[in-house]
Amino acid sequence: MSDVLVTGGLGRLGRWTVDYLLDAGWTVTCVDVDHPGFGRSTRPGVEFRAVDLTNPGETREVIEQTDPEWVVHLAAIPNPEVYAGSHVLENNVMSTYTVLTSAGREGVPVTWASSESAYGFPFAAEPRLPDYLPIDEAHPLRPEDPYGTSKILGEDLAEMVVRKFEVPVVSLRISNVQYPGNYGVVDHQSDLAAGVGNFWSYVDGRDVASAVEATFDAGLDGHEPVVVAADDNYLDRPTVEAVEEMFGDLPERCDLDGEQSALSNAKAADRLGWTPSHTWRSAANEAVAGPTLVTD
Repeated sequence: MSDVLVTGGLGRLGRWTVDYLLDAGWTVTCVDVDHPGFGRSTRPGVEFRAVDLTNPGETREVIEQTDPEWVVHLAAIPNPEVYAGSHVLENNVMSTYTVLTSAGREGVPVTWASSESAYGFPFAAEPRLPDYLPIDEAHPLRPEDPYGTSKILGEDLAEMVVRKFEVPVVSLRISNVQYPGNYGVVDHQSDLAAGVGNFWSYVDGRDVASAVEATFDAGLDGHEPVVVAADDNYLDRPTVEAVEEMFGDLPERCDLDGEQSALSNAKAADRLGWTPSHTWRSAANEAVAGPTLVTD
């Protein structure tokens, strides 16, 4: 038995999340399409399983065998511009379906990585203003791309699983993830067009990991979408000023203070007791050893 099963655990965000959970004392089954290799030395508390998550039988088997207390589903193709759209949609939706339904049948709660892309701004053909600022969980979802659409369909699947199996599912609408010492967004601080798709928001991967853990003890019922974003933008200037410069206008309802993020993390604070610990100002050049799950 493992405390937590993490899919996509060998991906970039997955490794930081598994590392964080191990440091916090959880035992973790790390599931990915590949395996680091048999006979390798690994960190205590982690076990690796290679699983095709688009295969319902394989997915259900690993959840049945490991019997986790919680499933964290991070596995996905994270970008619609690398693979064919049909492949992105098929992979992301099918893997989310198999993970959520397999967990639901076993009565296991799920936290999974939805995305800010569900709102439809990051990959839109033309930049557009949101209905209001800051953007919260109630803002309409209007994606034009297969990745953002796959996240909406994933949230619909979460609703289905909650109705059918009566297990809680938390959909974390995660902002643009950055990592200590490797904040690519700061290279584009002077280029507003480069970051307009999410209105210059971001989040540190370590804060995503802490948000994941925060869902375990939050006592949530049903399906809860929750935005996970840093408190500030990465521009080093007021967000409203940047929006006005980019669009020549503001939404009629706009309530942003200074460099406050265009993505509201108020629900995460209220329902999860989570607040971000990191900002680009210190983390962009921070020297931190990355996660090491395999030690040889």
